[in-house]
Amino acid sequence: EKAQQAVESLYSCRVCPRDCQIDRFNNQVGVCRSGRHARVASAFPHFGEENCLRGRRGSGTIFFSGCNLRCVFCQNADISQGGDGTDVASAELARLMLDLQAAGCHNLNFVTPEHVVPQILEALVPAVESGLRLPIVYNTSAYDSLESLRLMDGVADIYMPDFKLWEPEHCRQYLTASDYANVARAAIGAMHAQVGELKTDEDGLALRGVLVRHLVMPGLLDDTREIMRWLATELSRDTYVNIMDQYHPAHKVGVDPRFDRINRPLHSSEFEQALEHARAAGLWRFDAR
Repeated sequence: EKAQQAVESLYSCRVCPRDCQIDRFNNQVGVCRSGRHARVASAFPHFGEENCLRGRRGSGTIFFSGCNLRCVFCQNADISQGGDGTDVASAELARLMLDLQAAGCHNLNFVTPEHVVPQILEALVPAVESGLRLPIVYNTSAYDSLESLRLMDGVADIYMPDFKLWEPEHCRQYLTASDYANVARAAIGAMHAQVGELKTDEDGLALRGVLVRHLVMPGLLDDTREIMRWLATELSRDTYVNIMDQYHPAHKVGVDPRFDRINRPLHSSEFEQALEHARAAGLWRFDAR
């Protein structure tokens, strides 16, 4: 029923906060540049995810092309904004899911799913009927609609949202979505209400819950401080957070002078400050890499 409802929503698409209201069912495209079918860039056992996801046999990632954000520093712009990939119907998407399970992956990891929730749900029906039993990871920018998250309730086991930036002007300038932080707060709150804090098995593998990622940005440590404070006070001090230091200039940064502020690597002192912001907020379950 959820899959049918979600697919019907494509006729006037409001799958994500962009509310394009175009007929994606008949292959009109909006901000995400995706039509009736999901476009898949790659699908493989991923050993670069967090330890609690990759384990010994990898996280079964399906990377979707297209995105509802336009991050100027995107490190995968050829996929997210260039559209590299292949359109796959629901039967083929289901087969990719089952192939990753057959490969021994610990979970099924949907990367950039915000704009293809209907296609994911549609494909999960035949996949589950054919024996799919892996925990499902919803790996998102957090620019999600509450309606899409409602449809994923009871389907997603592990939510892995980014929380990128806090200040509306930074969100406008660097993500091309001034409402990003408001949307992310509502979305992450909804995810937490569904699945709670991250729970792992005796081997440390994620079973259920929320894992938040935050990429520390050069010169934007005030955003980091506010995000850590919000996670600790409004979500839970037990929230599992991966604080990441791998930012490097990419895509439009270094090309367009409007983004010179972030046209440099992150200083080690800035990363240490980010960790201190997390500790000061009361967070204790965090990776740092």
